[in-house]
Amino acid sequence: MAAKPQKQKDSFYVALAKDFAAGGVSGAVSKTVTAPIERVKLIIQTQDANPKIISGEVPRYTGIGNAFVRVYSEQGLGAFWRGNLTNCIRYFPTQAINLASKDFFKGMFPKYNPKTEFWPFFASNMASGGAAGAFSLSFVYPLDYARTRLASDVGSGKRQFAGLWDCLVKTTQGPKGFLSLYQGFGISVAGIIPYRGVQFGLNDTIKGLNPWDKDTTFFGIASKWAGAQFSVIMSGYVTYPFDTVRRRLQMQAEKPEHERIYKGAVHCFNKIVKDEGAKALFKGAGANILRGTGAALVLVLYGEIQAVLKA
Repeated sequence: MAAKPQKQKDSFYVALAKDFAAGGVSGAVSKTVTAPIERVKLIIQTQDANPKIISGEVPRYTGIGNAFVRVYSEQGLGAFWRGNLTNCIRYFPTQAINLASKDFFKGMFPKYNPKTEFWPFFASNMASGGAAGAFSLSFVYPLDYARTRLASDVGSGKRQFAGLWDCLVKTTQGPKGFLSLYQGFGISVAGIIPYRGVQFGLNDTIKGLNPWDKDTTFFGIASKWAGAQFSVIMSGYVTYPFDTVRRRLQMQAEKPEHERIYKGAVHCFNKIVKDEGAKALFKGAGANILRGTGAALVLVLYGEIQAVLKA
């Protein structure tokens, strides 16, 4: 009986393309599913920097439930997916580059045994995840900015931006031109490194310690989802104040300097704590936990799709 031919190993570029496809597709699907939760989260998180709410034109949102009810009554069911196309366009390269480059950056570090060298294993995974997140952010930040602005356009009146292109064009007409699209980029980089580091670092660490990681049964998939969910929740809470500050800065990107509420990331942080209290840095965090279910789903789907592509 002839020996079964051994499957040829994919080249670096083919493997990278498969990683890109697996990360992007799973990310776009999960973002579309959780889009209503994410929009509510952004509305609550940015309302204290929203001109319509500050002026009293639109009443404040009092919580997650109130935001869901009002978005539906004021803007209709489809409004929950406002900015979702931009998010998917952004999310495809973001997650794909994150997940694909994470393995590249991880390859730059020595390999450690998770059972006998736990802390070096954890640190290398955290560093590679953080580097991958910062790397991808530099490419897609204008889309991240546009997503924030489109999703935070509240009330039943005329929309501030007609869509992605209109948002980008109007913003670049501001005092800083193209650089206006990168408002809050510095604090984003400062936050993305620990966020991705904790998320991917914890997820890879848990995967390394999970005895059912190779199991394709329901129990195996459930255990991987639980690990991914824990990773996302922890990374979200640890770095949520970074996210709040950058979203607030994004809300004033097209305004001249004298009209801006915040003069920079540090001033924004201090002003939020002084005027609203430290808890304000975590506004929308409850919705963010629900939204994190989608992010956890991405990590699990990515692993399963990658396994199929490599089979």
